[in-house]
Amino acid sequence: MRKPSVGVSLEGLPYIFLSAFTTLCFAILDCWFMTILLLALTAFVAHFFRDPERVQPEDADAVVSPADGKIIKVEMMNDPLTGESRQAICIFMNVFNVHVNRMPVSGKIDRIRYIPGKYFNASFDKASTDNERNVVEIIGKGNQRFTMVQIAGLIARRIVCWAEKGDRLKRADRYGLIKFGSRVDLYLPEGYEPTVHIGDKVIAGETAIAEKR
Repeated sequence: MRKPSVGVSLEGLPYIFLSAFTTLCFAILDCWFMTILLLALTAFVAHFFRDPERVQPEDADAVVSPADGKIIKVEMMNDPLTGESRQAICIFMNVFNVHVNRMPVSGKIDRIRYIPGKYFNASFDKASTDNERNVVEIIGKGNQRFTMVQIAGLIARRIVCWAEKGDRLKRADRYGLIKFGSRVDLYLPEGYEPTVHIGDKVIAGETAIAEKR
C-alpha cells in the first residue's frame, strides 16, 4: 500500500505547487491584488491537505473514527456489500476538516468496490445510496467484518484509496482521502455499539466511536 507523507498528503502537493507558482507569477508582474488572493488560496489548499499525526485511545478494542468531522447519523442501515441491516455511523467532513481517512480497526482488506454515482450534498441521506463511493471491507479480530464507505460530495469529485485487497493494516493507519468535502460511513459488526451521538465532533484515528457490548 502506498502511504502519504507525514504533515501534508502527497495527493495535495500538485495543487499546492500550482497555486504557489501562480502566486509567484502574479507577484513578478506586480499584480498585488491577485497575488494576495492567490496567496490566501495557497494557504487554504495547504491547510486542506494537512496530514497530522494522531494519538490512539488506550482501549485496544475500541473502534476509532475513520474520518475527521461531525457525526450526522447513527442508525441501522443496509450494508452496501451484503444488503443486511447493520449499525452504521456516518461522518460528514467539511472543507476545513482533515480529509485523510484512517483504519477504524486493525485487520485485512478483504474487498474494495468502487461505485460510480452522483454528487449530492454528502450530508443528505440519499448520498449513501446515490453518490459516487468507494466501499472497503475489513476483516478484523475474530473474523469480524467492518465496512467503510468513502462518499463523494457536492464539491468533492475525487476519492482516493491507497489500500489494496489483501493489505493488512493497523488501527489508525492511513488508507485514503477524499478531495474537497465528503463523508465516510462505517458499518459495525454484531456485538459492537456506538459511543457517539449526532452532532459530536470526531478525529480520525483518535476518537473512539464504538466499543464491544
